Amino acid sequence: MAGYIVFLRAVNVGKRQLKMADARAVLSDEGFGDVESHIQTGNFFVTSALRSVAKVEAEVGRVLGAHAGFDIVAIARKPAELPALLAELDGIPEQVKGETSRYVSFCTTAPSAAATAELHAQEVARERATVIGKDVLMEFAVPFHEAKLTGARIEKILGVPGTARNIKVVRALAQKWSV
Repeated sequence: MAGYIVFLRAVNVGKRQLKMADARAVLSDEGFGDVESHIQTGNFFVTSALRSVAKVEAEVGRVLGAHAGFDIVAIARKPAELPALLAELDGIPEQVKGETSRYVSFCTTAPSAAATAELHAQEVARERATVIGKDVLMEFAVPFHEAKLTGARIEKILGVPGTARNIKVVRALAQKWSV
């Protein structure tokens, strides 16, 4: 069985509550193996007989959405993808002046070239978003809650769903679950 790191979009925000212990039990009951979670924002490791990322995303979203009572977007990556992405991100000098925080928005698919160009053309003081494959490096020299290049705005520009994680969380997941 292949391993996958799965990110859930917009859980444990407002009324969209999903207990990680319940989610682990549901995924295990539905045939996923080696189910683990990391913090409360919907980060999972699972193994599955399903052989494509798209099938894992669809099944995790379906199973957890049925349990939670609301639609859940699941975005999966193979474990080896995280260290490769981090190596690429580490090679990109900070593009925003000042004390910068970095986030990665994991997207369901790669955005079109036109959408990528539109995002890269966004001029927001002390903020920047850079598409890397099917993910987005988000850099902020403002507090995250004050950012204008939010996940929702990036999704709207790119036309693809995504979910953001602090780069420290991405590093922790890569260290914990990557092979």
